[in-house]
Amino acid sequence: MLLLVHVVLTLWVSWAHGQGRTCDFPEIKHGNIYEENTYKPTFPVARGKYFYYSCDHSFVSPSGSLWTQINCTEGGWSPAPRCIRQCFFPWVENGHSTSSGQTHQEGDSVQIVCDQGHRLANNQDVIVCTERGWSTRPTCSRINSAEECGRPPAIDNGDITSYPSAVYAPGSSVEYQCQAFYVLAGNRRITCRNGEWSEPPKCLDACVISPEVLEEHKIEFQWSYAKKLYSETNDYTEFRCRRGYYPKSPRSAFRVQCREGKMDFPTCW
Repeated sequence: MLLLVHVVLTLWVSWAHGQGRTCDFPEIKHGNIYEENTYKPTFPVARGKYFYYSCDHSFVSPSGSLWTQINCTEGGWSPAPRCIRQCFFPWVENGHSTSSGQTHQEGDSVQIVCDQGHRLANNQDVIVCTERGWSTRPTCSRINSAEECGRPPAIDNGDITSYPSAVYAPGSSVEYQCQAFYVLAGNRRITCRNGEWSEPPKCLDACVISPEVLEEHKIEFQWSYAKKLYSETNDYTEFRCRRGYYPKSPRSAFRVQCREGKMDFPTCW
C-alpha cells in the first residue's frame, strides 16, 4: 500500500511539473505570428497552446503554407518556426541558364554560362540564393582591356539616385539613397573599376516605438506626447514611467539608443 501511494505521488508531481512548462514569445526572423500585437502580452503561454505564423514577402515556411501552425510542447515550439528566403531567377543578361523563370530557396545554387567575351563578376560561374537574395546579379559583363561594369549592385531599403544603365564605362560613379527612416552607412558613391563596382553602402533600419510597446513596459516618452515614434539608427530616445508606476530598470536604461531597428526598452511596475 505504501509503495502504491509513493508511485501515485511521484506520477502526480511529474504531471504537475510538466503542467508548469511554458513557451516564450517566438521571435521569427522575417515572419510574425497571427495578430502578433494582440497575443504578445499573453506570453509566456502554457504547453498545449498553438499559434499560426506567416513569413514576409520573398520568404516561406518549411511547410510552404501561407499560415503555419506551431505548438507549445515540453521541448519548446514544434515545429520550430522558420522563414526561408525564396529567390526568383529571371534571365541572364549576355548569357543563359537552365534556371531561367524558376524560383529557388535559400542555399540553392544556379549555374550560369556567359556568352563568349563576357563573364560574371569575380569570374564566377555560380550564384547562390542567400537570405539577402542572389549572391551576385545574373549579369554577364563584356571583357575588354578597359573593363566596363554592369548594373550597380542592389541594396535593401535603398536604390541609386539615377536611372540604371545596362553598362557603365570604367571610372563611372553612381550614388545611393535610402528609403524614409533608414540611415545610409558607408560610401554614398560607388565607382566602376576593372569591371567591378566598389562596395555599396547599407541602409540601416529605423526603430518603431508603438503604443503596444509603451503599454507593455508601462512607459511613455520623456519629451514627446506622440503615440508612435520612428527613431533612426544611432538616435537616442528618453522614456519615463507612466503615472502610478515605478522604475524596474536602472535609471540609465531610460535613455535608449536605436541600433539597426532594435531597442532595449526599460520597464516600470
